[in-house]
Formats: sequence, structure tokens, C-alpha cells
Amino acid sequence: MNSQSLLLAMGIATLLMLVIGFFSLITTKNLIRTLIGLEVLTKASTLAIIAAGYFTGRSALAQALAITLIVVEVVVVVAGVGIVLCLFKHSDSVDASSFGSGKEEER
Repeated sequence: MNSQSLLLAMGIATLLMLVIGFFSLITTKNLIRTLIGLEVLTKASTLAIIAAGYFTGRSALAQALAITLIVVEVVVVVAGVGIVLCLFKHSDSVDASSFGSGKEEER
């Protein structure tokens, strides 16, 4: 596999993962699916960073950035799962629309 076809394959995979991630974030009201969509988006950006490092010849920098992104991603997802678990514990639902707008309703 030559370098141009590898670039094309990585570009298509990254674009497909970005579309799937954004679609998941936009269309679902389930908070767990939203976190999964966020995971897919960050995996797509990690793939793009690694591909850019490979094709520019700066793979060490790309690896360092990818590892940093993975660490930040794990922290964000763990915090998100903690919030979702607390919301589920208090309301027995993970549906985002069941929580309202956050504003107090006038009577």
C-alpha cells in the first residue's frame, strides 16, 4: 500500500468517524449514547493527529499529542459518566429531555 492510498484510507476513516460522532451527538437524547458519540469524535481526532504526524515526518510529536488527547479524553468521559450516574440515581432516567431546560418554571 503506497502512501497516497494510506492517506486516502485514513482520511476516509477519520471523516466517517467524525460524521458518526456528530450524528450521535446531535440526534440522541440518551446521555450514554452522547458520551459514546464524544468518544468516537475524539478517536477520529486522534487518528487525524497520528496520520498528520506520519505524513509530515513528525511522528514523535504526533504520538505525544495523541497520548495527551487520550488522557484528557479519559478524564472527560469519567467525569461525564459520573454526572450521568448521579442524574440516573436521582431521576431514574438517562434521557436528556427529561431534565428540562434548567430554568425554574413560573407558576
